[in-house]
Amino acid sequence: MFETFGINEERVLGLAGLFQACTLTQQLANEGRCDDLAMEAGVASIFRIDAPSVVGVYGNVSNLRIGLRSLITQLDESDKDMSVTRMVVTVMRLERSLSGRPELLERLQQGILAAQRQVEHFGQDSDQVISRLAELYASTLSTLRPRVMVSGNPQQLQQPKVVERVRANLLAAVRSAVLWRQIGGRQWQLLVYRRQCSMLARGLLTGATLDNR
Repeated sequence: MFETFGINEERVLGLAGLFQACTLTQQLANEGRCDDLAMEAGVASIFRIDAPSVVGVYGNVSNLRIGLRSLITQLDESDKDMSVTRMVVTVMRLERSLSGRPELLERLQQGILAAQRQVEHFGQDSDQVISRLAELYASTLSTLRPRVMVSGNPQQLQQPKVVERVRANLLAAVRSAVLWRQIGGRQWQLLVYRRQCSMLARGLLTGATLDNR
């Protein structure tokens, strides 16, 4: 029952992808910058629709270290960033709204395919691709309810490039939320299996750290 209805490593990785994208979004909102390698992994996950495994969606576990740390902090420690938690919950609800709109989901998938062609021409981390993903988020997901409200430093959130990176990260967050649900993740599991989730995340983080030495 634990494996079927509870938390396993694959679900923790999908959840870490979601927490990572939301953490990076909040960093951008506050500081105008975020961890570039972690964002690259998130953007790459948007295009890996047919990856053979959950790990394959993100490249490797090491690419999710920020997300695993954030997940542990939010579930199991006192210095929580409630803005990240609220964003994660809102993105989960947004994914549910998207699943009920097949025509919008089709538009989103077609937009990702179009952006993929730009990746082949300009490179995944180019301004052109980030701008395209941001535009795609604005024209599809931001039209649904609930809307993801991002608060932070007004000076940063008035910068067009920062806003584009925020929206690209939010698109990556929704990608992880879709993945999380596809592999059996449910929001209630975060409450019922909170301790197991944190324990598995710590184990994955330790393994990723050792692998990178």
